[in-house]
Amino acid sequence: MTERDPATAYAADIPVNRWPLVLGVFAAFGVLFWLLQPVLLPFVLGGLIGYLGDPLVDRVEARGGSRTLGVALVFLVFGSLYVLALFFAVPLLVQQLDALIGRIPLLYAWLRDVAIPWFQSRTMVTGAMLPPIDWSAELMSNWQSLGKVTAKTITQITGSGFGLLGWMANMALVPVVAFYLMRDWDDIAEKALRLLPRDWQPQTQQMTREADEVVGAFLRGQFIVMCALGVLYGLGLWMVGVELALLLGVIAGLASIVPYLGFIVGISASLLAAWLQFYDWVPLVYVGLVFGVGQMIESMVLTPVLVGDRIGLHPVAVIFALMAGGQLAGFVGVVVALPVAAVIMVFARHAVDRYRSSDLYGLDEGSSALGLPEEAAQPVPEGGSEVPSDSIGS
Repeated sequence: MTERDPATAYAADIPVNRWPLVLGVFAAFGVLFWLLQPVLLPFVLGGLIGYLGDPLVDRVEARGGSRTLGVALVFLVFGSLYVLALFFAVPLLVQQLDALIGRIPLLYAWLRDVAIPWFQSRTMVTGAMLPPIDWSAELMSNWQSLGKVTAKTITQITGSGFGLLGWMANMALVPVVAFYLMRDWDDIAEKALRLLPRDWQPQTQQMTREADEVVGAFLRGQFIVMCALGVLYGLGLWMVGVELALLLGVIAGLASIVPYLGFIVGISASLLAAWLQFYDWVPLVYVGLVFGVGQMIESMVLTPVLVGDRIGLHPVAVIFALMAGGQLAGFVGVVVALPVAAVIMVFARHAVDRYRSSDLYGLDEGSSALGLPEEAAQPVPEGGSEVPSDSIGS
């Protein structure tokens, strides 16, 4: 039996503090993300598509198919939805957006001639009236400005062959990245876990599963909820007869990323659009019924089934994450803001649980924190004070 070298044995007994290394890795990752932000968009979009499609690929694999076949089926579904949206929904949205812009003069006239005088007559509030505006000239000027901006943007993209080729290459990378990530998602996750210290792997795997539940519930579940609400609101408003039904449904569905915000924004805009179109109270009642039924379906069916209580992100946290991501990294930051916020929430929850189970949290405020002995920190029994045994009979 060979004996260990004393120097080696002494070095092996020295505890290794890995936290500075972990913090350094996270700091380096943040710096790289900031520096590589201009080229990250195709990888972020590809990773998002890969993450959304991974459960479907896992189901195909569980039924005996290959992961490549599952990826092909996912691409077929996503491609069909993209074609339908491109050839049917987008032209209709553009048409309704043009109709909305054409109603701006009517809305302004209603505010100036009806809404503001009605409010002033009932509240005794006086003030200056809105000035008359030549909306034909204003809209023409703004459309010309928009056209100049669009032309300038297109010129910047296509001004040089390298710029156009770079933009086309970035867009072509999205399906390529999504394909390889969906096919090798499980292997990549397992290899990344093995890079961590062995005693960290079980806890990290548990936290990763919790983070996957949170992120999956939000990205997959909430995304389906948003699409379903957009369809419900759009169909309901179309049945009422509102001309901007599809546009209002899309706006309400997108705003539903924050709980109750989609309902508030959607019903407010829809009531205003219905009033400017019909000038009657009956369609407003129908609009209220559409959003009331939609909210009931969301609360009792969609959210409990598709999302559940696994998100744990407060609505204020969702708003802050989106705004902070957009401020820090633009559109890429908005895309990754909610997944990063969900992961941070899971890790913070584990950190709080660990703190509460530590000796620091268990210290008694009136004794140990002041340096008093532990005997002085003993709790007093209920029903009276404890009497020392040597004081009996004295």
